[in-house]
Amino acid sequence: MSFDLLISNLSNPAFMFFILGILAVKLKSDLEIPGPTSKFISLYLLFSIGFKGGQELSHEAWDMEIFYSILFGISLSVLIPFYIYFILRRKFSTYDSAALAAAYGSVSAVTFVTGVSFLESHQTTFHGHMVAIMALMESPAIVAGIFLLSLFKKEEGRSISIPTILRHSLTNGSVFLIIGSLIIGFLANPSQAEGIKPFTNDIFKGFLAIFLLDMGISSGKKLDSFLSHGWFPVLFAILIPLINGCCVALMSGLITQDVGNKFMFGVLAASASYIAVPAAMRLANPKADPGLYLPMALAITFPMNITVGMPLYLYLANL
Repeated sequence: MSFDLLISNLSNPAFMFFILGILAVKLKSDLEIPGPTSKFISLYLLFSIGFKGGQELSHEAWDMEIFYSILFGISLSVLIPFYIYFILRRKFSTYDSAALAAAYGSVSAVTFVTGVSFLESHQTTFHGHMVAIMALMESPAIVAGIFLLSLFKKEEGRSISIPTILRHSLTNGSVFLIIGSLIIGFLANPSQAEGIKPFTNDIFKGFLAIFLLDMGISSGKKLDSFLSHGWFPVLFAILIPLINGCCVALMSGLITQDVGNKFMFGVLAASASYIAVPAAMRLANPKADPGLYLPMALAITFPMNITVGMPLYLYLANL
């Protein structure tokens, strides 16, 4: 693997703003992104990637590759939580293991967005249906995590409704917006959609950099509490996503020969959700410790993916 890819990612302005956010916390700076601004930027990123994906999807010729790709993505989000749960159960409670299984089986829209930016910087494209696959991979992992919880730890006096969790995961703001934007982008008149292209394309990387600054601040605040759990969650948050991403980047060659698509499959398998899953776990699994699953996904797995992971997945996708 060429280390030029790694150096390129480490010097990416978006990643350096993420590090700046962590440094701001450690150096006790009063730097912060106001809550409403942070929420707006999150919504913008989801809207932009969904709309652009819908536009790309509208230009694609539907074939069996797209069908198999969707089936492959959904299967990953169902199967990954099961094997992860039994690894984690050796160290953590049923509640924490189920929450982490859901988080690592689900996907991170922000990691996906960063992957899109990474591909663009290397003049590589991917197909629009990958955005639909990302959106479809959120909910199955959440349902799998709740199924594992209900199977291995039935709480007295508390019944967990799978339909309720499924509805909640589908109507979660981030999932709902990206699916809605995808559909609107797919249905939009091409000439009229061109009118908002400066908003969806030209300012995208600037907003991504500010968002990652905010993510760095959030990560820095949770890092000390997380490290008190010892070495196991740190190693898990590094190694398991790398294994998932590398294996899937290679396995996806059975579904598609497009390098960009194989890379994005690797990114999706390696990412961990820290938006939709925590919202669902707060409802269905309140005994799980957010001080564990949030920092693992946000402070360890996310920066690992955008530094070491993405160059590695792209290398494997090119084999």
